[in-house]
Amino acid sequence: MLLRGRPRALGAATLLLLLLLLIGFFLFGGDPNYGRPRPRGAAAFDGDQPADPGGHNHSDCIPPPPPPKCELLQVAIVCAGQNSSRDAVTLVKSLLFYRKNPLHLHLVTDAVARNILETLFHTWMVPAVQISFYNADELKPQVSWIPNKHYSGLYGLMKLVLPSALPPDLARVIVLDTDVTFASNIAELWALFAHFSDKQAIGLVENQSDWYLGNLWRNHRPWPALGRGFNTGVILLRLDRLRQAGWEQMWKLTARRELLTLPATSLADQDIFNAVIKEQPWLVQPLPCMWNVQLSDHTLAERCYSEASDLKVIHWNSPKKLRVKNKHVESFRNLYLTFLEYDGNLLRRELFGCPCPPPPGAEQLQQALAQLEEQDACFEFRQQQLTVHRVHITFLPHKPPPSQPHDVTLVAQLSMERLQMLEALCRHWPGPMSLALYLTDAEAQQFLRFVETSAVLSARQDVAYHVVYREGSLYPINQLRNVALAQALTPYVFLSDIDFLPAHSLYHYLRASIEQLELGGRRKAALVVPAFETLHYRFSFPSSKAELLTLLDAGALYTFRYHEWPQGHAPTDYARWREAQAPYRVQWAADYEPYVVVPRDCPRYDPRFLGFGWNKVAHIIELDVQEYELLVLPEAFTIHLPHAPSLDITRFRSNPTYRDCLRALKDEFHQDLSRHYGAAALKYLTALQQPRGP
Repeated sequence: MLLRGRPRALGAATLLLLLLLLIGFFLFGGDPNYGRPRPRGAAAFDGDQPADPGGHNHSDCIPPPPPPKCELLQVAIVCAGQNSSRDAVTLVKSLLFYRKNPLHLHLVTDAVARNILETLFHTWMVPAVQISFYNADELKPQVSWIPNKHYSGLYGLMKLVLPSALPPDLARVIVLDTDVTFASNIAELWALFAHFSDKQAIGLVENQSDWYLGNLWRNHRPWPALGRGFNTGVILLRLDRLRQAGWEQMWKLTARRELLTLPATSLADQDIFNAVIKEQPWLVQPLPCMWNVQLSDHTLAERCYSEASDLKVIHWNSPKKLRVKNKHVESFRNLYLTFLEYDGNLLRRELFGCPCPPPPGAEQLQQALAQLEEQDACFEFRQQQLTVHRVHITFLPHKPPPSQPHDVTLVAQLSMERLQMLEALCRHWPGPMSLALYLTDAEAQQFLRFVETSAVLSARQDVAYHVVYREGSLYPINQLRNVALAQALTPYVFLSDIDFLPAHSLYHYLRASIEQLELGGRRKAALVVPAFETLHYRFSFPSSKAELLTLLDAGALYTFRYHEWPQGHAPTDYARWREAQAPYRVQWAADYEPYVVVPRDCPRYDPRFLGFGWNKVAHIIELDVQEYELLVLPEAFTIHLPHAPSLDITRFRSNPTYRDCLRALKDEFHQDLSRHYGAAALKYLTALQQPRGP
């Protein structure tokens, strides 16, 4: 039995071996070399065989030692527009989470992205991070002659000019696309520069699809490449060697020659990098594939890793981004979403043992915080006054309105609890708006989805949303107002609150009034918009002043806060407003806090006032002391809608210490007013000697 069975066993084993070979052939696309290890430095390319980086994933390859702990790592990123800026922030979060070295970020941006990122990094105040900006518009002429079908447009070609755009004394840099997510310390990637031979200048991961093999569909004609080519989402550049090799002339000659027979680039700079490497293979050092796991539409990335712990960088290089199909995409997506919603305030940690200069303003801030007394009953107020909130301006795509001499932007602030007000506000106000939102990182993503799924909000390109990230227990109402006010682009602003709905005709009426009153120049005026309120969650919004007066007489509307705080709006003189047909001037009185239209360069709100109480009152005093006329508009009105009380007003009503601290802030405001304006402040000091409420 045994002797007779051996030939059968051998035959079965032979058949099984042949079957496995056939399966392997079909699984790996007929490429017997994909995933086969090569010794380091085996960059001798045989014809069109792929420059396989797989060998660096194996345990027999000794990784290079990490860079010194405090070595400054250089990173370059090309970023343009609002959406790309959000992607860049998520990338930077993943970098900061794992990093143990100081970083210098070189950001090539358009004007929009620079404005966003400059504000963000200035307010983020991350230790041991330097930022340099480079004007992408100045680089456009160097690549604008290249036809490009890729969705990244001209900005997708900018990496080609980095050797000349970055400082001449910068020798090495890691270049990253904004759609990559790190799952490891970037210092490990930096250490791979040690693998470069004396001539190699570009470190790249092999392209993880058959794109450059030209067999994805009939008549598919890609740019020339070595085998599968390389992906440029993650690049290690020896800038010094590229400059010495005449990189600029090299890539331009290659691109011009290929464009004689090819209509355009399909994958932007990646096509040109590959065409150059095809001609100059000595330039490239293949990198381990886990440093650029590519989730493209035709990806073969699953061959790169066996466990999630193998991954170092995930590259969302499909236009579908998170919706790309991959059997492991859920795990990759969870990693990305972790950083997307991660609290960026937690990344403000020091690099212990690395003597790095502090972020601008950090030393003065620490000194001010050190002077606070924790035993002070108002310590919470004083600490939060010094808080520097991260600010991400223009969080969503925004199209600035065309310049018009009498245009008005509605300015307001809100938190997540008032998000439901946005659609109604957009229906009532057809003009531009600048809104500051106080959100956590996770809430910012909920807000993004809310806008994207709202037909009303997604249709409005003239609404600018600015996210101020939550930190501390008190609502920084005046800081939020100042952020929204600073980003308004029209000559005039309507300073409102999110729980008010303006008359449907108010936007056009305000523009006409500004023109008729010939505001601007030396005449400073604050146009008062009379405020009303309803206690009903459902009511018919008046279409005119006449309808409003009818509702007022019927008890369906009231003058704003008539029952709780009448002095806040009494100087508007509602009895006179009922009959008025022309604007009329009113005088300032204690505790007056109307909603006004003022020039964009008006005084800013006093940021010391947090939470509930006196935040608008102080601003109106500032306008009055600077001699703004208070003019009430006869046909204007705005109506407050009912809602649950905020946490801050609840604390004001229930907590005596809260009210005591507010009085202390008012006293300090009076003192500062007197120091700044001298005798002109006397009338306010006299009127406000007896605190009468918020």
